[in-house]
Amino acid sequence: MDQPKLERLLRLMKMLAANNYLTVEEIAARLSITPRSVYRYIDTFRSAGFVIKKKNGCIRLDKSSPYFKDISELIHFTEEEAYILKSAIESIDENNILKQNLKKKLYTVYDYKILAETIVNSRHSRNVRQLVQAMEERRTVILKKYASSHGNDIRDRRVEAFAFTTNYEQVWCYCLEDREVKLFRVSRIGAVEILPEPWQHEAAHQSGYIDIFRMHSNVKMRVILKMGLRSSSLLMEEYPLASKQMKRISDNEWMLDTEVCSYEGVGRFVLGLPGDIVIIDSPELVQYIANQVEKIKASP
Repeated sequence: MDQPKLERLLRLMKMLAANNYLTVEEIAARLSITPRSVYRYIDTFRSAGFVIKKKNGCIRLDKSSPYFKDISELIHFTEEEAYILKSAIESIDENNILKQNLKKKLYTVYDYKILAETIVNSRHSRNVRQLVQAMEERRTVILKKYASSHGNDIRDRRVEAFAFTTNYEQVWCYCLEDREVKLFRVSRIGAVEILPEPWQHEAAHQSGYIDIFRMHSNVKMRVILKMGLRSSSLLMEEYPLASKQMKRISDNEWMLDTEVCSYEGVGRFVLGLPGDIVIIDSPELVQYIANQVEKIKASP
């Protein structure tokens, strides 16, 4: 079974095991599949020995079903287990891709409205839970007092939040003010208010491209860098995804050939390691670096 289908089955199991009843149409809408596919998944559960209950046109998974208790115990964390799990995961370096993947897999098999208390920074867990609820219910939200690093301001943003990044540090949203998809950092959200208004722009909910420096946009620009041992080592430590796009050319030299969304991320990295990086075939990046140096010289 392919991973997307498995993830849908797990999400369907979670929905059917919840206390509330849902119609087939509601389940199909939440999983972005057809009602016919929902019926096929339900038949799969029945074949495996689970009992499906119906009430007023709605369905749910009977908790007296065989194996249900075993599965519930398997994915349930006691307070002590949650504390140990949190300590173990947080001990891994934040930039380690394994940490990010571990979070994603846990969110796939466990109710991440609850797991947010365990995995996500406690200051942001309520906001994550609110965003998850809004996504499941397909409702608009207000990101209260969002602190923008680009606009250098703090104000409310009315958006349709529809997906998290791999490590759940950022959330993809359709911004109703700017009428475009944007990425918002969870740590910069003051609070999340769920509105009664349903999504109106779901067709535009397309996650954008994020480069290895964690910048995002619809624009991609090729950058080639020749790097020394120090800069290449730091790059792979700080941005683990870069390792897939690096080629070793000698014991002390590496070549990075990648696409970036803007010159801000890569430029910041290059400026921090003068003398150890050579920019190859990217005059726009050279000009960007020159402009940044002039700004530094002109600053008081």
